[in-house]
Amino acid sequence: MNGNQQTKSVCMDAAEIERSLMRIAHQILEANHGAKNIALVGIVTRGDILARMLVEKIEEIEGVKVPFGHLDISFYRDDFATYLSPEVLSTNIPFDVDGKDIILVDDILYTGRTIRSALDALMDIGRPATVQLAVLIDRGHRELPIRADFVGKNVPSSREESVRLFLEEVDGRSEVDIMQVAAGGHVGSAPLGGGN
Repeated sequence: MNGNQQTKSVCMDAAEIERSLMRIAHQILEANHGAKNIALVGIVTRGDILARMLVEKIEEIEGVKVPFGHLDISFYRDDFATYLSPEVLSTNIPFDVDGKDIILVDDILYTGRTIRSALDALMDIGRPATVQLAVLIDRGHRELPIRADFVGKNVPSSREESVRLFLEEVDGRSEVDIMQVAAGGHVGSAPLGGGN
């Protein structure tokens, strides 16, 4: 752990994450009358992992594998110019988004700026019939008029706290932590590999 953050509490453990994802999968199928026209697009770096997990759960429920892709929004961020060397990952959407009901997946909904960037990136790729938002955590503090259609858990938090998802396959543990951010620290996603 670095000196900028200290874990205050664990608000979701691995079992709660699994249950929330199964519930979200059922809600997506109910809202869309099945899986016939849906596709999932996860925002890297953890939204894409959650989207893949949701695809697996939908396949378990419906017996069909829905299209899946991942979206890198690095160049669409409104704070892009403030980063000297942003980490650029990759976008891979191996299906036609036109006319699809796209379920955009992210880990934690905070200000709404990440989702706005993702919508811009998605619209540059094609014209979906609808875009719905699924998030594991909604922590509030919206700065833009964006809301999630599917939420695993609402976690009230202060602006001096960071809410972070850790996943077993990239961090060695699966849980959602609320962390106290020291003065001058960064509130945002954890780097891949378990860093705080």
